[in-house]
Amino acid sequence: MSEALLRLCVVCRRYFLETLGTLFHGKRTSAELMVRVIACLAEGLGIRGTARVFEVDPNTVLQWLVEATDQLRAFSQHVRHDVRVRQVQLDELFALLRAVKNGKVSETEAIERLERSPHWVWVAIDPESKLLLTIDVGERTLAMAQRVVHHIVQSLAPDCAPLFVTDGFREYLTALLTHDGQWVHPPRRQATGPAPKPRWMPRPQLLYAQVVKTVRRRRLVST
Repeated sequence: MSEALLRLCVVCRRYFLETLGTLFHGKRTSAELMVRVIACLAEGLGIRGTARVFEVDPNTVLQWLVEATDQLRAFSQHVRHDVRVRQVQLDELFALLRAVKNGKVSETEAIERLERSPHWVWVAIDPESKLLLTIDVGERTLAMAQRVVHHIVQSLAPDCAPLFVTDGFREYLTALLTHDGQWVHPPRRQATGPAPKPRWMPRPQLLYAQVVKTVRRRRLVST
């Protein structure tokens, strides 16, 4: 059983468990075991494989993963602001977590589907510091691209203009232009006639590049 120490609140002068508000609160399993399980998942071992290694029920492993994801997101949103980076790399990976939390998918079905990886995890990272700027789960759509870019922009310092690097998914460009664009009124080319319609154009500080990879037989052959 996990042993939690009592801490004294310096404001209300009441005692509380040090695990309050954490992944370990209310768990009968040791914190060390939960950390090792999450680390194993982070290294790429599947849920069933991790459950066999640590002799834990696969549904329990899945639940810990969902809770750890929620805590990571909450912590990141609390501490991540006014970030200054020179480059942001965006990518999408396969996973399935949110449907489990919402009860739309049973734990058994989720474990089976995770092996087939039908959903996407969206990730944005600074390649220099390895700082994870945002992580989200959803379909590979324009709406998700918009949301991910919005989260990134919110975490950056107002005067920070990094180079955004993505794969060939075209919706990234639309999302970046939405958040870092402006209306431009083209100059008149003729003295008479209607005025040119304004156009939505990228701001001068927007830096964007696509890296398109060519894979053959699961091997990278060109970029």
